[in-house]
Amino acid sequence: MGVQDSAAPVSLPGAAAGGSMELDELDRGVVHVLQIHPRAPWTLVGEVLGVNPVTAARRWHRLEEAGLAWVTAYPRLSNSRIVVTGVVEIDTEPGVAEDVAMAIARDPSVANIKLTAGGRDLVTAVQARSLDELGRLSTLLFQRTPGVRATRTHVSTGVPTEGSRWRLRSLDEAQSARVEAAAPPSVLPAHSAESRWDDLDTRLLELLGTDGRMSLRDLSTATDTSLTTVRRRLQSLLAARLSLRCDLARPLSGWPLSAVYFASVPGQYVEETSQVLSGVREVRSCAITTGPHNLVIDVWLRDLHDVHAFEAHLSRRLPRLTISDRSVVLRTVKHMGRLLDRDGRCVGVVPLRHPQAPHPTVENVTASTSPGN
Repeated sequence: MGVQDSAAPVSLPGAAAGGSMELDELDRGVVHVLQIHPRAPWTLVGEVLGVNPVTAARRWHRLEEAGLAWVTAYPRLSNSRIVVTGVVEIDTEPGVAEDVAMAIARDPSVANIKLTAGGRDLVTAVQARSLDELGRLSTLLFQRTPGVRATRTHVSTGVPTEGSRWRLRSLDEAQSARVEAAAPPSVLPAHSAESRWDDLDTRLLELLGTDGRMSLRDLSTATDTSLTTVRRRLQSLLAARLSLRCDLARPLSGWPLSAVYFASVPGQYVEETSQVLSGVREVRSCAITTGPHNLVIDVWLRDLHDVHAFEAHLSRRLPRLTISDRSVVLRTVKHMGRLLDRDGRCVGVVPLRHPQAPHPTVENVTASTSPGN
């Protein structure tokens, strides 16, 4: 069953140079296909949606150029042998939280930055290759940033679900199954994940972090490597060490509000509880952490009333779960290496560094070509 162009659109004010950007059912269908299979060929996208592949590609490029949707690559979060993540709460001096966010956003070790209301001014995610490096990175990063008053780091010991698994739910079951069947396998033997990164791996992560759908031919040209080698290396990386995800500017998702919950559950129920949370539609990501809270839950909501309504829902569904604190996200400044404006559009890229790279001394920011920049 094809998706028709005449569906009611959703608009984001200021998304394009001339005014609002509209998202109709075909746009949503394209995004949903790429959420399941981020590098799906346009022939497959067109077949699933019942449209010409050229039409599907044109729709995607329109969204991408407006900064409303994008595909990016990042080190696989579920394997602590590849990357160790710290969820860092930051307290700032009064009135400088946004300045602090902008200052640390240029660091490729910082994956996410949320400006929040509540018991902390910022919630960030810092990535490193080991606990020792995480400690050093956090210390150096926040010591050199004016306006930081205090930090609290929660080490992530597991990520039962994260944003790459969130779906727009525009496809029906048959369409989703067709795309899932075409997607490549996601797991290789453990030794593949433990092998060292070389210069080609580093360059591929940088390129795919900027454009996760870059063609094999363009990757080959950019790395000065044969097409066969690039194809083989990319398959290996995506099967064991890298993840790809398709993201959409949150206001266009139908879930314009974001909140972070800091929760705890008795140790013997952590795994069971986190698996239940993984199946809750509002839960964007869930991290098992150390410290006073053993779960940090990132959710997307419809409106402010849902902040407490959702908490009440979780309490009824998971009576052993205690939510100790919560923060509403005022603005997401950085999202898996993407710099976002106040409308949630991607306006720049700071490719996430691979875990075995030395910490850079020169900041590397790739400006977006989005309209209005």
